[in-house]
Amino acid sequence: MQIAVLSGKGGTGKTLLSVNLSHLANNSVYVDCDVEEPNGLLYYKIPKIEEEIVYTQYPVVNHDTCIGCRKCTDFCQFNAMAFILGKVRVFKELCHSCGGCKIICPVNAIEERDKELGKIKHGFYQGTEVYSGEMRVGEESGVPIIKALLKKVENIDKTVFIDSPPGNGCSVMESISDADYCVLVAEPSIFGLHNLNMVYTLAKNFNKKVGLVINKATDDEIIKKFALDNQINVLAEIPMDLDLARINSNGNFVSDDSRFRPLFMTILDKVLREGTQ
Repeated sequence: MQIAVLSGKGGTGKTLLSVNLSHLANNSVYVDCDVEEPNGLLYYKIPKIEEEIVYTQYPVVNHDTCIGCRKCTDFCQFNAMAFILGKVRVFKELCHSCGGCKIICPVNAIEERDKELGKIKHGFYQGTEVYSGEMRVGEESGVPIIKALLKKVENIDKTVFIDSPPGNGCSVMESISDADYCVLVAEPSIFGLHNLNMVYTLAKNFNKKVGLVINKATDDEIIKKFALDNQINVLAEIPMDLDLARINSNGNFVSDDSRFRPLFMTILDKVLREGTQ
């Protein structure tokens, strides 16, 4: 079973929830798909980490062979190729590595070359298998890294906790594509409501079952009202607590503390039960 944890923006508590649920679960897998800002390994202090480079491909045009027919530039839907001053020019930053330009070229003037996009880190911590993606600085999209991460766990017979990127863009869509259940994390504020609405809409468009965790909970009812209006089950409220925040900010598992362990165990039990219904 794959459980994706989402939030509409960074800093809401998505990683707090993801790492603690996977830490509590027996024989689980944690996958950090927030490849632009991965921080799950700050909690999982793995003594020995394996690394694997992730490559993407981009087209290179042989101008001696190219006949200037412009079929490749007309085909590209991402404007990654243009016919300028009598030659086909490639803009690697816009390329989505679909390979269509190479296929459509009538004279085989296009070849594909590898470009390093980032890396995957892998290791074990106690009972948890950990995967973390990391995109190179300056790259445009981490989607290929997320695809490579999820490929690693697609046939694993364990509970997989996916720490999704924040927001509702392409990388988030990729991270929840095969999820059986989505846990939405929100904080009780107008901004929190706005961002919750975004990820809730995304999850529903993907026909995903959802549950809600309210982090930094206060007496404000704004998120609860949204949940009631949209028939979203509120799994739990994580309190606005200085001790909890201190443990988390030091990169330690809040669920190891006896004061907070029952709360996270309750969330885990509900998520596993609803995810299998």
